[in-house]
Amino acid sequence: MCQTCGCSDKDIVSVDLREQILDKNASAARHNREHFAAARVFAINLMGSPGSGKTALIEATARAAGHGRKIAALSGDLATDHDGERLRGAGISAATITTGSACHLDADMVHRGLDEIAWQDRDVLFIENVGNLVCPAVFDLGQHVNVVALAVTEGEDKPLKYPVMFRGADLVVLTKADLLPHLQDTRIASFEDALARVMPRPRMVLSSARTGQGMREWMAWLDQRLTEYRFAPPSESASRTLL
Repeated sequence: MCQTCGCSDKDIVSVDLREQILDKNASAARHNREHFAAARVFAINLMGSPGSGKTALIEATARAAGHGRKIAALSGDLATDHDGERLRGAGISAATITTGSACHLDADMVHRGLDEIAWQDRDVLFIENVGNLVCPAVFDLGQHVNVVALAVTEGEDKPLKYPVMFRGADLVVLTKADLLPHLQDTRIASFEDALARVMPRPRMVLSSARTGQGMREWMAWLDQRLTEYRFAPPSESASRTLL
């Protein structure tokens, strides 16, 4: 739970104040979206639990894209630059947004983070949100799509336990598929069933950043969305929030 804004805790932040916070964030998100539209950069809000494989997915995406797609990334972290270091080591223009006690990124943090990286000449900007399945679902960052990384080790019931996060997802990337042989009681069908219960348009890709499994399907989805964005009128490229 975020000490800086109180998120949805009514005992800490009143409904009126929460609406003011979200209104201010929505204005900043629109401003971010204007920047992205001007540069024709496709922004992805990548969310998931700590250790779900978000950073590894971005690294694997850069490897799969090669010279075909140029990628930049902003990584949210409470206290370290570890993920940013990893991404820069993978040849990605990347910076870390250190949030302190905040358990999510907001649009203003993203706006300030854009000054720290080369992003305007890129095709895709990954905004790697703070590891959390609750608070990031509330804040629009100016993104065009919402992708949730969910590891096979986290349990099939996570979409049911955190429906707001998955309800607003355009795609769920089920990560760490290479561990499935060691998880005898884990069933992919159970993940699919849970997602079908909460996602308006269920879409899942089973992947492994380690082995490359599922990367072709993931890249095809990404390329399709990027092509649609590039050829859509600017007024149609606005994102929706997760609520």
